[in-house]
Amino acid sequence: MPRTFRYQIMDIIKKRWSPQAYSQELIARDDILALVEAASFAPSCRNGQPWRFLIADEPDTLEKMRQVLSPSNQRWANQAPVLILIAARKTFADSGEINEWHEFDTGTAWGFLALEAQQRGIITHAMGGFDPDKAIELFNISDLYEIITVVAVGRYGDKSKLIKKLQEREFPKSRKSVEELLL
Repeated sequence: MPRTFRYQIMDIIKKRWSPQAYSQELIARDDILALVEAASFAPSCRNGQPWRFLIADEPDTLEKMRQVLSPSNQRWANQAPVLILIAARKTFADSGEINEWHEFDTGTAWGFLALEAQQRGIITHAMGGFDPDKAIELFNISDLYEIITVVAVGRYGDKSKLIKKLQEREFPKSRKSVEELLL
C-alpha cells in the first residue's frame, strides 16, 4: 500500500524510510560527522545529551561491528559502508542521578540524524537485531551506557542483490492514520 499524506508535512519526512539495499560506495567522513552534529541538536532532559555514537567506517571497526548484528541483519547490513552504534548514558553526567529519559532523548537524536542523512541523499536503517553484550565486550563500552541501536548508513543500492524475501519488502511502508495514533 503506498503512503498517503492528509496533511502538509516536510518533504524530508515524507521521503525517509528504512531501505535494506545498500551500495558499497564510501561515505565521506565529514558527511558522517555532520549526521552526528545534527543529532547533537536534539532536545534532551536538563540538556543532558545522553547520546553517544560509535562510528564503524574503517575496515577493522566495521568488521567488528558486523559481528554484533543478528544473522538476519547481516544478510543485508553487511553491504552498508558505515554502521553507527548509538548508546545512551543512563545517568546525568553532572550529578550522577538516574536519567529516566535517556532512551527517549537518544531516540530523538536518532531521528535528527536520520533526517539529516535523508537531506544529504544518504539512507539509514536502525536495527533492533543486534547483541548489546557483544558490542559492550568488543568495543569495551562502559556500563554507564545502554546500547540503543545499530544503524546502517550509506547510499541506496541495487535491490536485486537482496535475497528474494527482502526484495519483496524493499519499499516505503504505509503508516497508521492520525486517528489510529490518538488515545
